[in-house]
Amino acid sequence: MLKLIIAEDEEIIRRGLITTIDWAAMGAEVIGDAADGMEAWALIHEKHPDIILTDIRMPRLSGLQLAERLHAEKNPAHVIFLTSYADFSYAQRAVRVGACDYLLKPVEEEELMTVLQRIRLQMQAPAPAASGSVGKISLVDWLPLLAGAHLNPHVREVLEFLATHYQERLSVEEMAARQGVSASYLSRKLKETTGHTFNSLLTRFRLQQSLALLAEGRLRVYEVAEAVGFSDYKNYAQVFRKYLDMTPSQYVHQESEAVQTMP
Repeated sequence: MLKLIIAEDEEIIRRGLITTIDWAAMGAEVIGDAADGMEAWALIHEKHPDIILTDIRMPRLSGLQLAERLHAEKNPAHVIFLTSYADFSYAQRAVRVGACDYLLKPVEEEELMTVLQRIRLQMQAPAPAASGSVGKISLVDWLPLLAGAHLNPHVREVLEFLATHYQERLSVEEMAARQGVSASYLSRKLKETTGHTFNSLLTRFRLQQSLALLAEGRLRVYEVAEAVGFSDYKNYAQVFRKYLDMTPSQYVHQESEAVQTMP
């Protein structure tokens, strides 16, 4: 679940964003809101959100100044600007200081969903692995795929859909039907673009999510398997060993040892 803070000086807009958008359906949770940039700045350091949805113009500290501060301190939170048509070119320039995107008021839920999906994929993209780490196994490097300027729109929709529906029972036939194309066409485009079949992409994505859950240590291994969409623990363990050359329990033990040896 993405943790999100909303910063907007117009209370009616701020409350509308909080109460009218189905955040849970987008895989997000509003953990705080602020009426100006200074209030948002304090709240960010208290709550540590994944995303800040902020008006670009606010009293005391503007959204742009807020983004500049976050950029300067290398805060990993993703900034999305809310802007009007009058501020549109201003928002485009603001993206260069660390904002990941901007949305025109009034916010369209479909556009917001797309931005959140892109952020989720960026956050889930595997970091460069240290020598000897399980991360040396390449699952899928999602971010470069989505960043492709000429990415086939059907492929893009599949990748973005996987980001929020990977726990469900999915098939390339279902995805093709949703888009009004043939399964053979979609399969071919996925293979050409990503180098993987649909089932391989889905499996690798589920595995990436499971690694994060295993590292957290809050769930038992069979609960992790269920949470990310595997049919049962046995299937999960077999797939895990196939792709990562170890069992889930061995991975948990490895992560635990790595934490203990950290300075």
